[in-house]
Amino acid sequence: MKKLKLQNTIFKMFVANYKDWLDILGYAETTVYNLPNHLQEFFYYLENNGIKNINQITTKIVKDYYRKLQQRANERQSGSLSKSYLNKHQQALKKFSDYLKQHNAKSRLSVHLKSEKQPTEEKLNILTQSEIKELFEATEFSHSEPRFRLRDKAILTILYSCGLRRNEAVHLNLSDIYFDKERVFVRKGKNYKERFIPINRKNAEILEDYIYEGRPEFYQSNLSEALFVNKNGTRMQGMSFANRLKAIVTSTNNKNIVEKHITLHILRHSIATHLLQQEVPLESIKTFLGHTSLESTQIYTHLLKSIENE
Repeated sequence: MKKLKLQNTIFKMFVANYKDWLDILGYAETTVYNLPNHLQEFFYYLENNGIKNINQITTKIVKDYYRKLQQRANERQSGSLSKSYLNKHQQALKKFSDYLKQHNAKSRLSVHLKSEKQPTEEKLNILTQSEIKELFEATEFSHSEPRFRLRDKAILTILYSCGLRRNEAVHLNLSDIYFDKERVFVRKGKNYKERFIPINRKNAEILEDYIYEGRPEFYQSNLSEALFVNKNGTRMQGMSFANRLKAIVTSTNNKNIVEKHITLHILRHSIATHLLQQEVPLESIKTFLGHTSLESTQIYTHLLKSIENE
């Protein structure tokens, strides 16, 4: 179904903030993309039925909406919508209900429908700054070949020091690194804003070492515009980034780090938390992370409090 455009500014804001919230909690990229789209479809239904505020939503309205979905024809194949598709709509509203509760929003939204399996949240095992240092040190022996070790260190720089999402790192090009301006350009992704990330001299040197010493050693790397290339000289994909992080973690030989089951997204959570610890203004962290609203960034203040109370 083609993406439906909303007119209601409040509904638009909720969709954007909900997406950021899912992203921060570490849900899979497909979940972060699909659930807000399903929520947007629900809001489109509300607009067409004269409902302009979430406080007007009742259980009857939600049930009527699902009834309408069940009766709707499947655009891709004959028959009605699949059970799987309907379940995803339930997941979207249930998680949105959780979002509203967590943000103390005044809403009567209640989804009293058959319980469905929810997406799995990652436990936010934030790395300490000393553990981050250990990861960088581990890139000195994370692979037998120097080109891979230089690439590993550059990957950590982009994902931790620059706080990029996995998909943003995947789509970085050589031309996105502005050494003269000490900036990394992050192009616009789906519902994300284009932004420039500052890099200090140390981070710039790590990227320079990879670009000018490590990257040329990869097969036909000169034929690709991608910043990160694989052994075949083509653009590295998300799973390859995850595998290299796993290799780096293993190379630390630190049981505490290994047991945290670190993911690419946790590197982003870690830099956000460390910036807060250094008393960087929340507005600056919001811009750094590419969040659409300050409300999304404020989740890290609650995370920091829970860490300090441990």
